[in-house]
Parts: sequence; C-alpha cells; structure tokens
Amino acid sequence: MVQKTEALFRDDAYLKTAEAQVVAINDRGILLDRTIFYATSGGQPGDTGMFERADGSRVAIAATITGETKDEIIHVPAPEQALPAVGEKLRVAVDWERRHLLMRMHSACHLLTVVCPFPITGAAVAEDDSRVDFDIPDAGFTKDDVTARLMELVRADHPIFTRLITDEELAANPSLVKSKNVRPPVGTGKIRLVCIGENASVDSQPCGGTHVKSTGEVGEIHIGKIEKKGRENRRFRIRFGPMPAN
Repeated sequence: MVQKTEALFRDDAYLKTAEAQVVAINDRGILLDRTIFYATSGGQPGDTGMFERADGSRVAIAATITGETKDEIIHVPAPEQALPAVGEKLRVAVDWERRHLLMRMHSACHLLTVVCPFPITGAAVAEDDSRVDFDIPDAGFTKDDVTARLMELVRADHPIFTRLITDEELAANPSLVKSKNVRPPVGTGKIRLVCIGENASVDSQPCGGTHVKSTGEVGEIHIGKIEKKGRENRRFRIRFGPMPAN
C-alpha cells in the first residue's frame, strides 16, 4: 500500500518545524503523516534535518526521497540512528540554512529561463552552484550580459507565488512547459504553477519545488560559466555573489 504524506512545504515553503506522526518504516526510511521535508525531484535535492522524539532524543535525517509516487515521501535516517516506532509523534525540523539556499537557487534558475527563453534540456539545483542546460545554438550570450539581466529581475523584487491550473488548462497552454524532455505529471486535475511578477507577468511554469517569496530574496547572483555541451546545447552555471573580477 502506497502511503500518502501531506506535503506541508507545497503550501508554505517557510515552515522550519512541524509536528508529525510516524505511519510506516521500511527498508528505505521513515514515512510520516505530514512533512516539511522536500523530497528529491525536478533537479532540487531533498531536505536534510532531524526528528526530535518525546524524550528529547534526536534522529538525524540525511536525505529525503520519493517512494512509488510523489505523494510517498521517505525520510532517510543517517547511519546508526535509533529509529522511532510506528505511531510515534515527533517534532520535525528541516536544515533551514541549507533549504533557504536551495529555495534562492531554485528561484534563480527560474529567472535564468526568463533571460534565456529556450527549451530546457536539464537542470540541477545545489546550495552554491546550480546549472540549467538549454537547447540553444551559440547565440552570442555572455556571462556579463546574462548576469546583468538576471540582476535586473532580482532588483525589481517581483513577487513569486504558486497557483493551480487544470490538466485542460495546461493542454491549452503548452508553452507553459519549458522542459524539452520532461512533462509535468497529469491526471490529478491540478497542475502547480510557479509564477513570477504581478499576475505572473514575468513568468509562469509548472514546478513542484520550493522557492522564495520574491526575486529580491534571491540576492546577488552571477553566471560563473557558459559551457558548450553539444552542437545546440549550452550549460549555464549560476553562483551566488558578485561576478568575480577578471
């Protein structure tokens, strides 16, 4: 039987702690009735953190992954941890400093897809160096130009928010999907869009990840490298901080 976990982070990515109950334990990890831990998906790594038991003892969580469906969220304990029992109530706490870096980076990747509006062939979000790959010929992009346009969007402090659309609305607006190879899951009747700008004036695309509330919260970013990965494939690397002096 597939366990369904209430994903609290989908409605509020800023939750740092929550109360939850253990509903199952398997050879992969611990399943809860509800969680604030994001599971690895869509290029964004899963959360780490800890569970606190009623007696004050802690269980370190080294990773969060999905099970048979995206609704089955498995918390992977670090080695040699004393596991809680099914039915046990816990206080769960995400590694907030790491999560917030990932939220800022994931939001920065969305901004890059606005600056470079080409089909996405791959992406990976990390705390300090993320990448987005585009199906694009060598169109004369430079690190300086792309960085300047990214920072314009950051400084404009556009709101970032989510909304739900139906499968039919997505089918009627195929341009919302920017990925060349990966389609958002359909069949539930609800597709989650991450929108940037008033009334989504800057961007709107399907995404299940966690993001900050405004582009200003991303902070200073720059393009560290543009790599040629094929005849029409370019990899853009995003890093925090100002562009290093040449």
